[in-house]
Amino acid sequence: MRFFSVIFCLSLALTATAADFSVLPANPDGTPHAAMMYKYLLHEAEGCLNARMEAYEALKTEADILAWQENLRSRFTESLGGFPERCPLNARITGQGEKEHFRYEKVIFESQPGLLVTAILYLPKGQGPWPGVIVPCGHAAEGKGMDAYQRASMLLAANGMAALCYDPIGQGERCTFLKEDGSVELGSVIDHTLVGAKAILTGMNTASFRVWDGMRAIDYLQSRDDIIADKIGCTGNSGGGTLTSYLMALDPRIVCAAPSCYLTSFDRLLNTIGPQDAEQNVFGQISYGFDHADYLHLHMPNPVLMCVATRDFFDINGTWSTFRQAKRLYTRLGVAERIDLIENDEEHGFHKAQREGMVRWMSRWLLQQDRFITEPDFDIFTEKEFLCTDRGQVIYEAGARSILDLLSERENMLAQKRTAFNRSADPSAIREKIKELIALRTSDTAAPEALVLKEDTYKGIPLQYLALNPEPGIVLPALLAMPEAFTGSWILICSAEGKASLFGNPERIQALLKEGNAVLALDLRGLGESANHEGGLGWHKTVGPDWQDFFLAFLLGRSYVGMRTEDILTAAHWLKTKEDKAIRLIATGEATVPARHAAALEPDLFKMLRLEGGIPSWAEVVHTTRAKHQLINTVHNALAWYDLPDLTALTQAQVEEISSTVPEF
Repeated sequence: MRFFSVIFCLSLALTATAADFSVLPANPDGTPHAAMMYKYLLHEAEGCLNARMEAYEALKTEADILAWQENLRSRFTESLGGFPERCPLNARITGQGEKEHFRYEKVIFESQPGLLVTAILYLPKGQGPWPGVIVPCGHAAEGKGMDAYQRASMLLAANGMAALCYDPIGQGERCTFLKEDGSVELGSVIDHTLVGAKAILTGMNTASFRVWDGMRAIDYLQSRDDIIADKIGCTGNSGGGTLTSYLMALDPRIVCAAPSCYLTSFDRLLNTIGPQDAEQNVFGQISYGFDHADYLHLHMPNPVLMCVATRDFFDINGTWSTFRQAKRLYTRLGVAERIDLIENDEEHGFHKAQREGMVRWMSRWLLQQDRFITEPDFDIFTEKEFLCTDRGQVIYEAGARSILDLLSERENMLAQKRTAFNRSADPSAIREKIKELIALRTSDTAAPEALVLKEDTYKGIPLQYLALNPEPGIVLPALLAMPEAFTGSWILICSAEGKASLFGNPERIQALLKEGNAVLALDLRGLGESANHEGGLGWHKTVGPDWQDFFLAFLLGRSYVGMRTEDILTAAHWLKTKEDKAIRLIATGEATVPARHAAALEPDLFKMLRLEGGIPSWAEVVHTTRAKHQLINTVHNALAWYDLPDLTALTQAQVEEISSTVPEF
């Protein structure tokens, strides 16, 4: 009991300020230690992309290309979690009218039961039927109401093609997080990523829902007598360019596409602006050999026009590399003329030159008419005119459900599956599945190299400043305090705030040492000295500052939970090599999730596990509406197999859990 009393008191000191306990010297290249994880993951990505390029260069025949397409499309679909069954669209028109160059209808349809999609259908004047083009929007707060998306849709309709421009989830009339007065609470990229953290746990992605919305938009067009069902196109800019790329790769009904201001290459993306929000990162894509050019390859042999901007933040050099790769394969299939590129000397945006080029392309392939099309000065809709709902948000419609409702339902369904698995499977089989899901690489006997950088004394506590090197590219700083006589246990402490926070109340460390215990305070990767504090755009307040590092790992099929579990296990094995004593593991905050895994996967290694201030379960994350800072704690598809409480059954250590809750913003 004395030990637990001391540790409880220790927890009270975790937020106290302390002197500088930095272990790591400055990097020779001047980069901060916060860049360690990104550099490490970028190196791994480069290896995967080089291997993918070798495989691409081996594609010489049509059979090679078809096999490549089949494999990548299957992996892509699997990474998104597959798609649901089609439900009735229950489409209704909430308004209509006519302008100088076109007619229009305001439409609401269901992509999934209760999940309503708001859209404007722009129709040519005169008699149909006409080809139909879906227009997914980019990251604009007003969604389909944004000036550029209106003008692109109007230009299509004015030139003989219907255009269905719809609001994405998290934008326009489909915002996920609303204030009490009904106003929008969060910007679209943060909205998408908070939803994405929940979706990832269930084996999905924000993109899974957005792609399905696009597929159902095609269903709606094809349900109409005035649309030519086999003449479907797709175009969008920025986030809409992302969705155009996804849809043209996954839905063969799209016979003509024109993505704008998105396609570059993973190499240039990762070396410039880095990964973006949730739907732009699909689990494991880089690890299984996917690059931006493959969106184009999966659309072959159908025609595609890349609309790009010279000064876009999506790097233009990567865009041209991707175009060249695709042009070569289109040429090998004998259809070189079906891929082209227009480069507009502009910054990011769906500019007039790109809109005009897109409509000319659609006219060529959907109407079989090569025409010089220019854009008039359209009379665009006001906010009141482009709304499909009375209150400006679709969630207020009768029977409407949000994406959060659908994710909660999915978690409830998965709970039955994982309960059955954990009841029936052998513990060793459960552990192997967990290792697979978190992508654990450390063997049961792995121990890191360790270097003593200096020795010092702080308020009577003798300290060794250690650098543990569990694998190339990763350095874990640690502080080791040894007692005069080591008669107790190893105490391995992993704090979300970093090792230095433990010394705000040194009397507690001194008490542990007097009892004969040795204390190792360890910074897990991405915490303490290697923590990233740059959130930007409010990300640090809601999503967390390390979101780009997380998404790079996600693209590689890896998780921070798995990597930090490796850190704990390798540090514990290192302690065992020094002296074979019992290990008591203490973790706080986000370090509790990997600590749970470490104790469950190697149950003989730990005598005690104490968890302070962590989350109680992943299921609760999914069901908590405004769960913040949980992206870093997620494991793709984990909830199909286990939840955090299931790890306790695999743990032999005595477990104490203090103040578990899911934080909200």
